[in-house]
Amino acid sequence: MTSHNAKYAFYYLLSLAALIFMALSVGMIIFGVIDKTVVDALNYNSYNSVDAQLKFAISALFIAAPIYYFLSRLINRGLNKKELELDSPLRRWLTYFIIVVSSFIILGVFIGVINNFLSGELTVRFILKAVTMLVIAAAVFSFYFYDIKRKEVKARDLVMCLFAWISAALVLAAFVTAWFFVESPSVARAKRLDQIVVNNIYQLENAVNTYYNEYDRLPANLDEIKNSPDIYLDAKTLVDPESREAIEYKVSGEKEFSFCAVFRAPSDSENDSRAYGPGNKEHGVGYDCVDGQLWSDVEAKAMIK
Repeated sequence: MTSHNAKYAFYYLLSLAALIFMALSVGMIIFGVIDKTVVDALNYNSYNSVDAQLKFAISALFIAAPIYYFLSRLINRGLNKKELELDSPLRRWLTYFIIVVSSFIILGVFIGVINNFLSGELTVRFILKAVTMLVIAAAVFSFYFYDIKRKEVKARDLVMCLFAWISAALVLAAFVTAWFFVESPSVARAKRLDQIVVNNIYQLENAVNTYYNEYDRLPANLDEIKNSPDIYLDAKTLVDPESREAIEYKVSGEKEFSFCAVFRAPSDSENDSRAYGPGNKEHGVGYDCVDGQLWSDVEAKAMIK
């Protein structure tokens, strides 16, 4: 019925968007599991990106999968009620459009997988990812090619039911599996808050170094830095972002100092961000201190070596 064309065009196009997010999310989850279980020395510092990939995939799958299956049900109901004919041009054009768009995306991911292999990725990881893409591509294409070639609409189409239940089981399995490879939201929040504390410590360390370069000595306390007319110290860097407890500054020698704070989780040496300054700021959980460094002293030691 032409009166329903706009409605079913909307269903098909929205289901295409949901299908893309759903298929890519399943692929991203499987790729993430492969990256975390088949360790490659070339990707020793990529754990943060893999975690972000898995979290995005979980979020997308949580939204996209129900939408896709709901819209598929609406489309099938429309076919059963004869609101949409099997041989209607609208249905055929939109189905082939879904196949074409899916083909472009799958080809793009395949090219990326092969490119990573040619760039030195482990053969085992390449094979597993290639098989993953082949299975996803086969599932998508076989379903839509079967759907477009159907000659009649059955109330209980066994093939369509098998596609629906098997794909739903795989999507659910991927969704559940992903949770075993990502940290919980509470742990993620704790680590992000700790990272802010570490970043604040780097900025305080920078201020101490600026003070030392200007006065040729360590400040006795942070108030000396705050009262220095040539050094700006943001009040936010002095405290924990959530508890508002002050970060402690301790001087233990002529050129030795440290910063102490209460950390929510132990640092992970593989995931630590050290973009704000030199030195290792690893810490344990609870109250702990990390050593500060005078950069001029570090450079002098490096020149001696």
